[in-house]
Amino acid sequence: MRSPAETGHKATAGTAVAQDLQIAGLVPLSTVDMPGRLVATAFCQGCPWRCFYCHNAEILDRSAAGTVSFDELEDLLRRRRGLLDGVVFSGGEATRQAALIPAAEVVRDAGFDVGLHTGGMYPSRIKALLDAGVLNWVGFDLKADPERYSDVVEAPTAWWKIRQSLEMILGTGIDHEVRMTVTPEIADHVEPVLQAAMAVGATNFALQQAHPPAATESGRERAWTDPEWDARFTELAEHVDSAGFPEVTIRRR
Repeated sequence: MRSPAETGHKATAGTAVAQDLQIAGLVPLSTVDMPGRLVATAFCQGCPWRCFYCHNAEILDRSAAGTVSFDELEDLLRRRRGLLDGVVFSGGEATRQAALIPAAEVVRDAGFDVGLHTGGMYPSRIKALLDAGVLNWVGFDLKADPERYSDVVEAPTAWWKIRQSLEMILGTGIDHEVRMTVTPEIADHVEPVLQAAMAVGATNFALQQAHPPAATESGRERAWTDPEWDARFTELAEHVDSAGFPEVTIRRR
């Protein structure tokens, strides 16, 4: 593969090029990050949010350098041509970085599909990705009741930005999954999240049961592993399944 400079893949935003992408980790083969496809998953460094159930907390620092170069991703794609269907850019929050756009262009022009995991906090960058026509699939995380977002992500959040991002994605008709990762503490957020997803026209909704946290925090891990929580999640799953979405996916821990 040629470099962005050789192929003319200049940054769509600012002066960033694909090689600027800060990648914290690279999974060479995933069967779960883009439904129905075999992909490599690039975990992009940095996120402005601090969700208490995050399992990638070690890569949230926006000032930290990436540990995997974009050249390594390109090399993987050269070696896996014909075996991989695409690349998913995850995080952290991949859309935090301007370099995501030229990076996605390089992947697309190499003949691979491009997937994105996002929380939607950067609508202008999502618009740029959509305008560039580089996305084949988007997994959109709705974190909480729109009126209680800041309680979950530990940062002031303008719901209109998240909704704007989601409306843009759904407006293109792109293959998507709108999803919520649920814990005992936010079980009562499920209904308002469902309503928010329906309001913007989502057709594919997934409910994911969060894995217990690795570290003890005020007995939280006990609540997450209590058999009653499994029973409660089953009730939530049944409610989601009957909510009226054309496609529903339930993922248990």
